[in-house]
Amino acid sequence: MKTYSHGQLATLAADRGMSEDYLRELRVVASVLPFKVNEYVADELIDWSAAPDDPIFRLTFPHRDMLPVATFDRIATLLDSQASRDVLRKAATDARAELNPHPGDQLQFNVPSLNGRRVDGLQHKYDETVLLFPSQGQTCHSYCGYCFRWAQFVGDKELRQAAHDSVGTTAYLRAHPEVTDVLFTGGDPMIMRTELLRRWSEPLLEPGLEHVRTLRFGTKALSYWPYRFTTDPGADDLLRLFERCVAAGKHVAVMAHFSHPQELRTPAVRRAMARIQATGAVIRAQAPLVGHVNDDADAWSRMWQTLVELGAVPYYMFVERDTGARSYFGVPLARALDIYTTAIRGVSGLARTARGPVMSASPGKVLVDGVTSVGGQRVFVLRMLQARRPELVGKPFFAAYDPHAEWFDELRPALGSWFPATTQGAPRGTRDLLDISAVRVPEGASCG
Repeated sequence: MKTYSHGQLATLAADRGMSEDYLRELRVVASVLPFKVNEYVADELIDWSAAPDDPIFRLTFPHRDMLPVATFDRIATLLDSQASRDVLRKAATDARAELNPHPGDQLQFNVPSLNGRRVDGLQHKYDETVLLFPSQGQTCHSYCGYCFRWAQFVGDKELRQAAHDSVGTTAYLRAHPEVTDVLFTGGDPMIMRTELLRRWSEPLLEPGLEHVRTLRFGTKALSYWPYRFTTDPGADDLLRLFERCVAAGKHVAVMAHFSHPQELRTPAVRRAMARIQATGAVIRAQAPLVGHVNDDADAWSRMWQTLVELGAVPYYMFVERDTGARSYFGVPLARALDIYTTAIRGVSGLARTARGPVMSASPGKVLVDGVTSVGGQRVFVLRMLQARRPELVGKPFFAAYDPHAEWFDELRPALGSWFPATTQGAPRGTRDLLDISAVRVPEGASCG
């Protein structure tokens, strides 16, 4: 697999006819945020005749608006003046710190501890689910510009989450029988050789871990490198690993990230999906709604319908998180709701398993259920799909309608409604109404 990043990315763009002005913007933005594409994305998914407006190009290549104007100008000035590598590196590090590299209080409240020691490389936000970050899986076949895990890819160890062996993971899971699901995440666990993935997954089949009933693998490989499941070395062994997990009584869920129907059109991805499903694993599909890529109801309807036809389960339409290139990809919640509602009307009940728009905020997964008027006041109707405190799951609440709000912490309570706490500071005007008890760290966890 051939990949392009850094200077190679600019060379690829130049070879495909992109302008000098664009190449300068590419170099500036790529000095701060990570970008990588492989030959499959470049040759099979991107329509270069439509670039830069092709949705997969927008998904994977830099755009100047991915950085705040002042940040872009500062980095551009340094590049134009041929500043030293050290000066550029420091400026890029400072710029990343301003882009909220770990949204949702991931490191402050999600990293658990066991016997008084942090279990690095794990997150335990919800009782039922533990996220596992294998150290060898903290990259991807290609990068999405919107990725809320971009901090994993910039080479800064202080920003990176990684587990280095399965011992700490299994010890923690044995001490937490409430955990039913383990989600392998990253990066992308499918970047790992099958031999390595087996070392991480097979210990979860051992006696004493029967309470772990579902193994989830979060991956973009079906979109960006479907050959991982078909012709790559280790592809057959990977499918046999899935089969073994299923035979051991585990539900295996491949949590695929499909951002646009364009990613589902190739024979390679369709063959890969069929092979995965033949093992007994289930493919569930999710992605954020992001500007310039899939902020179009018809794109979502077509994608969900195609997924159902291919045997996959539409799962989530997420809201772009408050991190990284959000200034470019963010979509107001009101517009996101309109897109979701229009898209869901365009499919049958089999595709209406997709839930959205959903914000993975610090208190939990917040669903935007609708907009209505109560007593003459227009409000968002919201609901906790998941929560740090299990008793809050399903709890509805209201927020004042704001056509410009793009994220949870930009909302304020309406009608005297209960409102879940945010550990990132109270939303505007809501401090007196916050239920601070809504912020909960799982038993045994540490606030670090």
